[in-house]
Amino acid sequence: MLVSALLTSVGINFGLCVLFWTLYSSLRKQPANYDVYAPRLLSDGQSQGSSTFRLERLLPTPDWVRRAWQSSEEELLSSSGLDAVVFMRIITFSLRVITLAVVIGVFILLPVNFSGDQLHDVNFANLTSSSLDIFTISNVKDGSNRLWAHFCAVYLLTIFVCFLLYHEYKYVSSRRISYFLSSKPQPHQFTILVRSVPVSAGITNDTKKLYKRLIHLQREPTASKSQPSSFFGLFGAKDDLVDHYEKKLEDLEENVRLVQSDVSMAGEEVRAAFVSFKSRYGAAAALHIQQADNPTQMVAEQAPEPHDVYWPLFPESFMRRWISQLIVIVACILLTALFLIPVVVVQGLTNLSQLEIWLPFLKSILNVAFVSQVVTGYLPSLILQLFLMMIPPIMKFLSSVQGHISISEIIKSACNKVLWFTIWNIYFANVLSGSVFSQIFIFLEPKNVPARLAVAVPAQASFFIAYVVTSGWTSTTLELFRLIPLICSLIRKCFSGNTNNELKDPAFPYHGVLPRVLFFGLLGITYFFLAPLILPFLLVYFCLAYTIYSNQFINVYAPLYETAGKFWPIVHNSMIFSLLLMHAIAVGIFTLKKLPLASSLVFPLPVITLIFNAYCRKRFLPIFVAYSAETLIKKDREDINDATTAEFFNKLVAAYQDPALLPMQYSSDSNRERTSLLSPV
Repeated sequence: MLVSALLTSVGINFGLCVLFWTLYSSLRKQPANYDVYAPRLLSDGQSQGSSTFRLERLLPTPDWVRRAWQSSEEELLSSSGLDAVVFMRIITFSLRVITLAVVIGVFILLPVNFSGDQLHDVNFANLTSSSLDIFTISNVKDGSNRLWAHFCAVYLLTIFVCFLLYHEYKYVSSRRISYFLSSKPQPHQFTILVRSVPVSAGITNDTKKLYKRLIHLQREPTASKSQPSSFFGLFGAKDDLVDHYEKKLEDLEENVRLVQSDVSMAGEEVRAAFVSFKSRYGAAAALHIQQADNPTQMVAEQAPEPHDVYWPLFPESFMRRWISQLIVIVACILLTALFLIPVVVVQGLTNLSQLEIWLPFLKSILNVAFVSQVVTGYLPSLILQLFLMMIPPIMKFLSSVQGHISISEIIKSACNKVLWFTIWNIYFANVLSGSVFSQIFIFLEPKNVPARLAVAVPAQASFFIAYVVTSGWTSTTLELFRLIPLICSLIRKCFSGNTNNELKDPAFPYHGVLPRVLFFGLLGITYFFLAPLILPFLLVYFCLAYTIYSNQFINVYAPLYETAGKFWPIVHNSMIFSLLLMHAIAVGIFTLKKLPLASSLVFPLPVITLIFNAYCRKRFLPIFVAYSAETLIKKDREDINDATTAEFFNKLVAAYQDPALLPMQYSSDSNRERTSLLSPV
């Protein structure tokens, strides 16, 4: 891609960002739009000011930017929970990494690349007609000592990222424990979920046995049909066994009818139950004990928050959930293969000569300078972004049929799926062009991977710069403008004429936003020593992201659930993968650039990174899986001196004793849930 095509793409996206930013700064002050731009404040009962018309409301003002930047972590914690705090720390973490990368890449490596003479195509008189390759490491002469600057940069960034990862992992884990210790008693803290409970046939079996015994007694002589009712039959009256068994059989039959009535109402017997304990430690102890000899039955897991429970697949058996997971894996593979179609289209658009061969009738139009710049610079990333918009909802649906019991687990699973889908289909599919099978075969030969990446990654720098400004800048400011909710609000008001409908605060779309943030972090780490020109565009994106998402947490999004920072391990794993990918590319690029000593000295970096990752997994990851016995016992002891704890348990026991809640079932026909927790143990 030429510099002129990149400038065209940047100019178009910059204009869209300014437009969305300006419209938001004006429309957000209109009372009719409060349900779009400040639904959370309205639901909290906070007034947005007078509804009388004032001219100043038509003028865009940037006062919201200052409030977004000045919002403290404690304010965000109290209003949006720990998940929002962790997300904002992900952005600040990325900002620190990209800032150091900009200092090293733009002020040191970029001049080294530009002053190289490997390509011999620098047109100083008309720089815009030059290729962007002159700003990459490809322009440095093979075997040049200047390449040691890139080698040192790789080491410095690796050390800095690992240091920040350790600091953030330690900080988030400590905040997670503090958040738990400061929380009020919650039902899910004392409760475990037991799934794949064997079908209970106890009542029916007892009834059958009692019926057979009654028939046997009726056929026996009268003398044997009675039994002593007092001690060892030595004295007292005798009861008739037939009458006794008949009365007992009537009670059992009544119980069977009640159970059958409940089962017929729900459609099937539910094979799952919540079991609550009198202490958090007791619940944790039961959670980690295998409940049955068959490990696929009586499977215990930590209960989610009541409003976080995902009911449709609640009663599914272990086998059905396992089969569903296999089906989802196959579906993800097929989706990845199908997505190569738009990727191939995008690759064709970036190559103007190839596009003229495919579509010869457009040759005269493509010869126009501005048209060719738009087609090769802006259109590819726009098309790819439009296709990518469909992926988060699809991955969320696939995660929902895997058998997860909570909405938060579904979103976490969708985050992982969208992230790795993006890395494979946007990064590798564009870098390693070809069919999905050829891409897989490349990774089946590990020794050839660094060389292939070293050749292909720098060549796609221009495409990824255009992708950052389209998917990063424009998409983030469009999130601020909230175009779709604005249109829906206008249509609803036009047709219903009722503006007093009850507002429902939207939940933050972690599965759509978090993978994008992490993917841009991967681009920054892998490209910072190859093509540092991408770094300023990433820095602008993360600054926009911090401002806009901080504002959205204040005004728009309300927490639907609370995982207490469980998204952070996804971030850590993504950053470790980014470092390892950078090391593989560095080995390949230094080999191709005929600097074998530098290539050999890079080999210790992935080893050190993997050792560091193994330590972090041992040191911090268990905290995000389950709370320690030390923390649980400490919290249980604190509750003893808490006056509200007794009231909490009284309400819990009263709820369990309500017969209307028994048994726990999910009715898909009536689309309603009926829950029951077993009495506290």
